[in-house]
Amino acid sequence: MKTQTKYICSECGYESSKWLGRCPACSSWESMVEERVQKGGRGRTPPPRGEVRKIQEVRSLGERRFKSGIGEFDRVLGGGVVEGSLILIGGDPGIGKSTLVLQVMERLAQSNVKILYVSGEESQEQIKLRGDRLGVSSENLFLLSESNLEGIFAEIETLKPDIVVVDSIQTVYHADLVSAPGSVGQVRECGGEIMRYGKGRGVAFFLIGHVTKEGAIAGPRILEHLVDTVLYLEGDRHHQYRILRGVKNRFGSTHEIGVFEMLEKGLIEVKNPSEVFLSERRNGVPGSVVVCTIEGTRPLLVEIQALVTPARYGIPQRVTTGTDSRRLAMLLAVLEKRVGLHVGSSDVFTNVVGGLKVDEPGVDLGLLISIVSSFKNRPIGAEVAVMGEVGLGGEIRGIGQIDMRIREAERLGFARCLISKNNLRGLNHHSPKRRSSNSIEVIGAESVEKALDLLL
Repeated sequence: MKTQTKYICSECGYESSKWLGRCPACSSWESMVEERVQKGGRGRTPPPRGEVRKIQEVRSLGERRFKSGIGEFDRVLGGGVVEGSLILIGGDPGIGKSTLVLQVMERLAQSNVKILYVSGEESQEQIKLRGDRLGVSSENLFLLSESNLEGIFAEIETLKPDIVVVDSIQTVYHADLVSAPGSVGQVRECGGEIMRYGKGRGVAFFLIGHVTKEGAIAGPRILEHLVDTVLYLEGDRHHQYRILRGVKNRFGSTHEIGVFEMLEKGLIEVKNPSEVFLSERRNGVPGSVVVCTIEGTRPLLVEIQALVTPARYGIPQRVTTGTDSRRLAMLLAVLEKRVGLHVGSSDVFTNVVGGLKVDEPGVDLGLLISIVSSFKNRPIGAEVAVMGEVGLGGEIRGIGQIDMRIREAERLGFARCLISKNNLRGLNHHSPKRRSSNSIEVIGAESVEKALDLLL
């Protein structure tokens, strides 16, 4: 049996017989990794041929879901774990992936769901220590320390669980491959075998994956393509809040988020994130503005802070936390060109409170107003929420789901809401300037200059 060397792109899985500085498939630099494969190994049995049928003849199958009872987790999955689904969870080391999954499995096991937790990194005693801290003690939760894929499948055939957790996919290896566990070939092959096994037997799999320094799940992107759901656990280890974000979901809405708080006894769901993110806000502070962003199907009110100070060390700094730095550069250019506010010689720092990452254009207006508020040292009223997209011409553009955003601001007691004039027309055709909804006053503005006149 001969051994052959191939070079595989760690981003897209492209294979080449020689090393290349740039992948011709995805144009990634320095992504080709050397892999050794056996040539002439045992052949695989060809899969049975499928039957071609008309779509009207195919019987629809109802989704059987396992609900964990943790509302934030079930929300991200679209209502619970679908039978036979393949779920990939990624996140930075130490962020709480294993802790969250172990807590969810405990809740599922309490509902008479049989769980097998497979760990290739920790012994059963180590998992038990974490379980004691989290209060995990269900009789339906079984532990296995194994990294050989065939050995894992053999235990599954014996135990016949409903859900299997693999922690982590980078530690599992296939005996037919000579490459080391965690390599591109091993991750791709093991992921494909698990997918075929789970779909064929109706077993749901949770795959916990390490991430690279760029924040993507280690291994080829094909691993994210073959799974049904991709979840990322985000957050700063120095903050107590964690965001579980769904970036792909075949059984629910994408970009849904769940908010958790890291405490001594594990991750606790936050049922009212908007109230939590605004709980420590100080009134009367220049540079503080409340905006409403949409994450999946959920509106979230968050505080954006800005600090503008004269640059003392030559080149002005532009530091952003939780927002896109290129978006900030565009808004500063709009202020210079359309409003005449010269901030080019000032340091600008912006922050989204609570560690949340906001990337939708609906927070443009709030970010821009927070910068002007700090620059002029004039606070925005504590009862005001701001929503709108800013164009390069200085106009305020309408955003989607404005009714949902306004209702969230009203629910938390805000008295005024500044939005785009185009959105205002859609809310009430009879009043082009302002509209009153129970206890909140909604004001429309067509340009950045008009919005600044209304608030500052």
